[in-house]
Amino acid sequence: MSLPPGSSARFPGPDGRDLPVEVRRSARRRRTVSAYREAGRVVVLIPARFTAEQEREWVQRMVARLDRAPARRRRTDANLADRAAALSTRYLGGKARPTSVRWVDNQQRRWGSCTPADGSIRISSRVRDLPEYVVDYVLLHELAHLLVAGHGPAFWAALADYPRLERARGFLEGVSSAKGLEWDEE
Repeated sequence: MSLPPGSSARFPGPDGRDLPVEVRRSARRRRTVSAYREAGRVVVLIPARFTAEQEREWVQRMVARLDRAPARRRRTDANLADRAAALSTRYLGGKARPTSVRWVDNQQRRWGSCTPADGSIRISSRVRDLPEYVVDYVLLHELAHLLVAGHGPAFWAALADYPRLERARGFLEGVSSAKGLEWDEE
């Protein structure tokens, strides 16, 4: 599917339906490839030097990537509850069993909250589009509060098996700093 600059073609998407795809080649673009949706089609930007085979490969990759991206934004309460159950089993021995886990729009100063008395967990919708390992950390953090109150040594010991603990905390600290929010987990 080697196309002249600015031309269009149809490309089979991951779900089998044909997608209109426009490939734009650029002499100024050296190595990077990018894609976006525009007016009902996918636009893929590639270096002019790419072969027809490289073009096909990158169009396929970028269409697949665009199709996966909205799934992160469509994270639902049901998905969140399922993820919490899986994380509890994997990292907390299945001991943390929330009665409800849901996204909320009214938390502006917290990433999540937990009410151990009724077993409910609420995760700020601001977390929804963050990387999966960060969402997992926020969920685990709140799940751990079902088992341990406060942020003492027993609390952090409960989270110690999560391999991206410090990375996720650092990510949230950076987001907080960039947005001028207070960051106080201790």
